[in-house]
Amino acid sequence: MIIRQPNPNEIPRYCNISTFARLPQPFQVEKVDIGILGIPFDGGCSFRTGARFGPEAIRKASRLLREYNPDNDIYPFKDKQVCDLGDIICTPYDNKKACDQIYDNIIKDYNNVNNLVFLGGDHTISYPVLKVMNEKFGQIALIHFDSHLDTWEEYFDEKYTHGTPFRNVINEKLIDVDSSIHVGIRGSINSKNDIENDAELGYKIIKCNEIEEIGIKGVIEKIKNRVKDKLCYISIDIDVLDPAFAPGTGTPECGGYSSRELISILQGLKDLNIVGGDIVEVAPCYDNNGDTTSLIAAKLSYELICLINKMSS
Repeated sequence: MIIRQPNPNEIPRYCNISTFARLPQPFQVEKVDIGILGIPFDGGCSFRTGARFGPEAIRKASRLLREYNPDNDIYPFKDKQVCDLGDIICTPYDNKKACDQIYDNIIKDYNNVNNLVFLGGDHTISYPVLKVMNEKFGQIALIHFDSHLDTWEEYFDEKYTHGTPFRNVINEKLIDVDSSIHVGIRGSINSKNDIENDAELGYKIIKCNEIEEIGIKGVIEKIKNRVKDKLCYISIDIDVLDPAFAPGTGTPECGGYSSRELISILQGLKDLNIVGGDIVEVAPCYDNNGDTTSLIAAKLSYELICLINKMSS
C-alpha cells in the first residue's frame, strides 16, 4: 500500500514533523520507490557557509507542495512510494572523510530504494553521489545547472570542495562527459583558463544569457540534443537562479535565470531518462523573511521527483 500526503482538508499542512512534502518516513512504509535524502554538509564552501541548514529549510518550505502537478499532468506520489529518508551524518571537519561517509551511506540506502533525490549541502556532495550513481547505473550523463563550472582541480590544495566535484567525476571516469552539459553559466572567473580547461575535460556549456536569443525552448533542445537517450542525473546549484529569486546561497551571481524560466526548462526535460538529482547550495541564513530560496528549492525538488516518476512509470 502506498502512503501519500495527509489530507490537507483533515490535517493542516503546518502540523506535525516537517518531512519533505509531508511524506512518510521509512518505518511507515513497506518499500520505497523514490527517496528524499538530506546531506547537510558545507565544508567545501569557498565563500559563505550555511548550506548545512539547507535540507531542514527545504523540508519546511515543502509543506506547501500538493498532490497534483498540472504542468506535467502527474500525481508524483500516487503510483510510486516517495519517502523522506532523513539525513546522512558526516563529519564537518574532514572533506575527504565526509565524501567517504556520504558514499557509504548512500550505498546502504540504494539497497532498498530505486531512485534518490538529494537535498544539500554544498556542491561537494555531488562527487560522492555520482560515484554511487556510477556503481548503480554505469556512466550516465550529467545535466548541471549552475552559475559556476565547478571543474577546478583543487582550491587551497583541497581536492574535495564545492568547486571541484565535476573535475573529480571526470578524473575517476564516473560520467559520460560526451553527453554532459553545464547550463546557466555566467559571472566573473579567475582566468579564461577555467573555460579552456573545462572544454578540454569534454563538457559543453549553455551560457545563461543564451536564453535571450534562443528562448526556453532553445535551451531545452540544446540539453536534449546533448543527452539524447542516455540515463542522466540532474544537479541544480540554486545559484543558477538570479539572487532576486534565490538570495539564500553561498556564492550568488547576478544575471541568472528566473524561477519561472528554470521550472519551465526542467519541465521540458520530461522525455529524458532521469534517474536522480540534487538541489544544493541553499543557505537559508542569507534568505529574506519569506524563505524565498527554500521555497523555490522545494519546488525544484518536486519537479525532479515528477521527472523521475515519469521515467520509471
